[in-house]
Amino acid sequence: MNILIFGPNGSGKGTQGSLAKKKYDLDHIESGAIFRKHIGGGTELGKKAKEYIDRGELVPDDITIPMVLDVLKNTGPNGWLLDGFPRSIVQAQKLWEALQADGVKLNYVIEILLPREVAKNRIMGRRLCKNDNNHPNNIFIDAIKPSGEKCRVCGGELSSRADDQDEAAIDKRHDIYYDTKTGTLAASYYFKNLADTAGFKYIELDGEGSIDDIKNTLMAQLK
Repeated sequence: MNILIFGPNGSGKGTQGSLAKKKYDLDHIESGAIFRKHIGGGTELGKKAKEYIDRGELVPDDITIPMVLDVLKNTGPNGWLLDGFPRSIVQAQKLWEALQADGVKLNYVIEILLPREVAKNRIMGRRLCKNDNNHPNNIFIDAIKPSGEKCRVCGGELSSRADDQDEAAIDKRHDIYYDTKTGTLAASYYFKNLADTAGFKYIELDGEGSIDDIKNTLMAQLK
């Protein structure tokens, strides 16, 4: 089973992706981890990517796409869940062309729907567990509100990312995601328009529901 997942920062994408990954024993492929793997391994693609990253520039698609495909082709037998890529309509088009060319089947595309202002508030209330970043803790959501300064799941120490408290940084990330012409939502809609003829299922989830409600809806549609 191969899954592509979309959702703005703050939508619970990491939590739902982790649940799907665990249930179906999928490899969780996250875009940042792909860069770290190649850079840490000293590959030619990693060296080229590091030059751009060190200059504070975006890594070009002709480097990023081969990196992604290299990881996808070397996953376990049960398949993968790709998170954080593609981030633009161009990347979506190139990824689909590459999957087709390599004969890699895509089974599901998941989009978690969430209004931009709600997503922003969730980010600023998000707290990260030292033991597992996917343990849900948010000081602004009663259902997953932590116990003081401790994780509600395991009791681990909590912290917040500096960029989660930076409204300008959040707005910049969301400018990219909510862009329906060239950004990440445009990429999501590209796959949505392909779904009927391309042989994969496009699933939309209401991100304003509870974690369990979203999980139950998702699991009912993943067969």
